[in-house]
Amino acid sequence: MKRTNFFKSIQWKLVVIYALLILVAMQVIGVYFVRSLERQYINNFSQSLVDRANLLSYNVSEGIASNGGDSTSDQQLNQVLDQLLSEFTESTTLADDIREVQIIDTNSVVRATSNPNNQSLVGQRTANSFIQKSFATSGAQETLVYEDSNERMRVVAVPVKSEVDGTTTGMIYIEASMQSIYNQMEQVTRILATGTLIALIITSILGILLSRTITRPIADMRRQAVEMRKGNFSRKVKVYSDDEVGQLAYAFNELTDELMEANATTEAERRRLTSVLENMSDGVVATDRSLRIILMNDQARDMIGLAEEEAMGANLQNLLEFDDEIVIPEDGTMPPKLIDLSTDEELFLVRAYFSPIQKHSGPITGLIVVLHDVTEQEQVEQDRREFVANVSHELRTPLTTMRSYLEVLAEGAYKDDELAPRFLETTQNETERMIRLVNDLLQLSKMDSKEYTMQKVKFDFIQFFNDIIERHEMTKGETIQFRRKLMKRRVYVHADQDKMTQVIDNIITNAVKFSPEGGTITFRTMLRAKRLVIGIKDEGVGIPKSNLKKIFERFYRVDKARARNIGGTGLGLSIAKEVVSAHGGDIWAESEFGRGTTIYFTIPFDTIVEVND
Repeated sequence: MKRTNFFKSIQWKLVVIYALLILVAMQVIGVYFVRSLERQYINNFSQSLVDRANLLSYNVSEGIASNGGDSTSDQQLNQVLDQLLSEFTESTTLADDIREVQIIDTNSVVRATSNPNNQSLVGQRTANSFIQKSFATSGAQETLVYEDSNERMRVVAVPVKSEVDGTTTGMIYIEASMQSIYNQMEQVTRILATGTLIALIITSILGILLSRTITRPIADMRRQAVEMRKGNFSRKVKVYSDDEVGQLAYAFNELTDELMEANATTEAERRRLTSVLENMSDGVVATDRSLRIILMNDQARDMIGLAEEEAMGANLQNLLEFDDEIVIPEDGTMPPKLIDLSTDEELFLVRAYFSPIQKHSGPITGLIVVLHDVTEQEQVEQDRREFVANVSHELRTPLTTMRSYLEVLAEGAYKDDELAPRFLETTQNETERMIRLVNDLLQLSKMDSKEYTMQKVKFDFIQFFNDIIERHEMTKGETIQFRRKLMKRRVYVHADQDKMTQVIDNIITNAVKFSPEGGTITFRTMLRAKRLVIGIKDEGVGIPKSNLKKIFERFYRVDKARARNIGGTGLGLSIAKEVVSAHGGDIWAESEFGRGTTIYFTIPFDTIVEVND
C-alpha cells in the first residue's frame, strides 16, 4: 500500500483549516481592535490638544486683560504672550508631541510662536488657510500629512475670547505630531502578530494531535479496504470512539462481514456454475450486446475448435459463420439455428439455442448461446430416411419383376412350355431374394433392440475358420482360387458359432461375387494384443478410399447395379459389423482401387495351444 504524503493527507488539511480559522479570527479581531484603539487614541489626543488649547486661550485672554487690554503696548503684549507660551510648553504632558504653538490676532498677524525657527513670522500676517478658515468657523481641527517627511500632524485652532464682551480677539494655533500614537499602534500590531504566530503554532500542534483522532481510524479503514480488495476479510477495523467516526468503523466491520459472506456465496455460486458449465455435454457461449464473446466453456471450445485466447473477444457471427446476420430483437425471442461445422472428413452439426441476458426489465445486454451436438440425431434421421427409401426400393424391384412375369403368365404364357418354366424360375428367385432381405432386416432389428442373445461357446476358431473355407471351396467354381495363410495353432475363443459363421459367410460370399475370373481369395489370421485378427482379401476392382467407411452402412453398395444383378441385399456387411461389435471386436476394410479389397475383423481370444507337426 502506497504511503500517503503528509502534505496531501486529511491530517494536513485539517491542520491547515484550523490554522486558517485561527488566522482569520485573529486578523478580524486584530483589525477591529487596532482600528478601535487607533480611533480612541486619536480622539483622546485631539481632545487633549483642544483642552490644552482652550486653557492657553483662557490664559492669553487673562494675560491681555491683566495688562490693560487694548492699551497694552505691542512690546509688553509680546512679552506676556511669550511668557504664556513658555509656561504652556513646559507644563503640558504633550510637550514632546507639540511642534509649534502660535498666537494670532484678529488681523491674522502672528504675535507669538513657540518654534524658535519660526521667530521671523512674528509680526507678519500668516498665509495659513486653515487659520483663515478657523476665524470664519470660530475654531477647527484636522489631521495633516506632510509629504516631505510623511509625518501625520494634528492641527487645532481655538479662538481667544474677550472676557468683556466675548468677542474673538485672536486665535490659538497648535501643531502636534501624532507619531507617538502610530508608534504605539505598531507596538500593539507587533504584539498581535506575535500572539497570532504563537496561536498558529499552538493550533497546528493541537490540530495535528486532534486530527489524528479522525485520520487514524480513516487510515485503518483504508488499510482494511486494501486487504478486502486482496480478498482478506478476516481483518477488523479498530474502533477508537463512539462518535461518527467510531460508528463508521462499526459499519465498516459489519460491511466486511457481509462482504465476506457475499463473497463466499458468490464464490460458491461461481464454482457451482463453473462445475455445471464444465460438466455440461452442451457448449455454452455468453456474449455482450455487440455479440463479442465474454464466456465459453470447454465443450463450446471443442465444438468450435478454438483455444480460449482466440475465442475471447471474437465476434459470434464470424466465429460460427451464420448464413444470415444475427440481430437481437427487442423481445429477446430468437429461433434456434442449425450450424454446419462439418469438415472434409467428418460430419458435425450443431443446433444453437439463444437466450437473452437481461437485468429485470432493463435493456438486453447480451446473449447466452447453447450449442447442442445434433450430429447423431441428424445422422439417425438421415439414416432412417435412407433406410425407408432403400427398403422400399429393394422390395419394389423384385415385386415389379414378379408382377410383370405373373401378368404375362396370367395372359396365357403359362401354356408356353419354353417361357413358363423360365418365368416361374425368375419369380421364385425374386421371392427368395425378398425372403433373404426380410430375414436380414429382422435380424438387424433384433440386434438393434437387444432382443437377441448370443449363444457363446468355447471353440478353436482356426479349425472353425478352416471348415467354413472348405465348404465355400466346394461351391466357388473353378475360375477362382483360395489361398490360406492360417496359423498352425489352436486359438480358442468364446463366441456364437452361428453368428460368426454368418459373418464369415457374408465376407467370403462378397469376395467371391466381386472377384474376377482367375482371381485369388486369400485367408489370413494373426494375433495382436489378446485379439485374433482375421483377414479375407479378394482381387476385385477395389473400393475408392472415400467409400471405405460407408461399406458397413445398411444398403450401401459401391456399384449398385452390379450388386443387384448378383443378388446382394446390401445388408451383409452391416450384419457382420453388428455381430463383431457384439463380440467385442472391430471390423474394417483396406482397399486399393483396381487391386482388390481386404476385410479385417478381430475377436478376443482366451487361450492358444501350439500344434506339433
